[in-house]
Amino acid sequence: MLNVPSQSFPAPSSQQRVASGGRSKVPLKQGRSLMDWIRLTKSGKDLTGLKGRLFEITEEELQKHNKKDDCWICIRGFVYNVSPYMEYHPGGEDELMRAAGSDGTDLFDQVHRWVNYESMLKECLVGKMAVKLISKDYHEEKKVLNGMLPKSQVTDTLAREGPISPSYDWFQTESLVTIIIYTKQKGMNLDSVIVDYQYDSFRAETIIKDHSYLIHMELFREIQEDFSVRVVANVGKIEIDLKKKEHTSWKHLGRALENHNSLIPRKDTGLYYRKCQLISKQDVTHDTKLFCLMLPPSSYLHVPIGQHVYLKLTIAGTEIVKPYTPVSHSLLSELTEPVLPNNKYIYFLIKIYPAGLFTPELDHLRIGDFVSVSSPEGNFKISQFQELEDLFLLAAGTGFTPMVKILNYALTNIPSLRKVKLMFFNKTEDDIIWRSQLENLAFKDKRYDVEFVLSAPTSEWTGKQGHISPALVSEFLKRSLDKSKVLICICGPTPFTEQGIR
Repeated sequence: MLNVPSQSFPAPSSQQRVASGGRSKVPLKQGRSLMDWIRLTKSGKDLTGLKGRLFEITEEELQKHNKKDDCWICIRGFVYNVSPYMEYHPGGEDELMRAAGSDGTDLFDQVHRWVNYESMLKECLVGKMAVKLISKDYHEEKKVLNGMLPKSQVTDTLAREGPISPSYDWFQTESLVTIIIYTKQKGMNLDSVIVDYQYDSFRAETIIKDHSYLIHMELFREIQEDFSVRVVANVGKIEIDLKKKEHTSWKHLGRALENHNSLIPRKDTGLYYRKCQLISKQDVTHDTKLFCLMLPPSSYLHVPIGQHVYLKLTIAGTEIVKPYTPVSHSLLSELTEPVLPNNKYIYFLIKIYPAGLFTPELDHLRIGDFVSVSSPEGNFKISQFQELEDLFLLAAGTGFTPMVKILNYALTNIPSLRKVKLMFFNKTEDDIIWRSQLENLAFKDKRYDVEFVLSAPTSEWTGKQGHISPALVSEFLKRSLDKSKVLICICGPTPFTEQGIR
């Protein structure tokens, strides 16, 4: 094996890995599926034992409810009786009991941050935690001039977190309002900025390392849906041009909303969604489809290479969330066409599980229906590509999806690249996603090669067969030169990735 760093998708700490089976699951009894839980919550049964009453819960009271048949857990200030949910929890009773009678917010964020617990557990709500009210001086907030705060949440946060001190300003012309964000970080790019204007709320999130700097306001006047975003990378300045609906002068930018002008660790920001319209879906294999979603005109979002988003649907009155990695609309497209910076379309390769809950519902959507899409998450760093010479990709099934953009980017943007190899594991030939495109790409670009490995091939199959193993991987990982710079990326079910990075 090569003694080089590898990038595992999903990363060991990522929420996508958790969602795809990275935590320990236990077999559930018959009649204890997610759909069964949803039916129970809709049955009218009193799941809290409190006859619909809500209480203010003290810390002392919460601590008393720490047994399996009497288990209360606090999440973000709300207390839930999770005893009825014990047998329905895919992670098992012991996992829930870790937070019994206590504040389980941190544990929840480590394992379930993408889950909409408010929807899943709304019938289990006991009440809110009793907290001491802390008075807040609102006069200081009124002194904010164009985002330049002498003392603010940003300053307070930075005193604890580090030297970054982002700020913002704004100016206007007759037809435009321009918001300028000073990140004071070199190397910022368009992937670092997410802008949404919906429900009269303007929200601009700037990703600065592992933090998010947020501009969140109810604007002084209405704006048009389309806007432009520019980044001056060498000074870390971001400019957002908003088009006024009425050509009148604004007295101020607007009214501050939650977390406005704040620098927050990304793990604490929560997931933000916008509704995207289904434009098309087409068969790729017998059980995998390519979905195309269109961002709303009032959203600006690029999903960085190696990162994922969450799709959210309401099923039987309950919000269900699943993580997916966007792909290009075609494997060969980015090799012949430039990537448009204002691209409004997001593509997903999704396997449909007939006995599942989420993917059949997604498959039943009609063209024109809407799906909620979160902001991106992930910790893959594009800086790993610098001066890269050999790139090795190992994928199993739909674990191929993060490899699509990595493959395209590597072949088009890394002049030092000598070799890219993909080893793609599937059950049968019919399961291979974009086989003809992968083979055509190998024909067009001699730096790239692909090997298919099948675990249940027909007798006619002449290629490699079996499962991932140290011997197979060792044979696959051969440098172009003795001291070439190497990156290995791997994605698939958790047993696959764990075996591959041993």
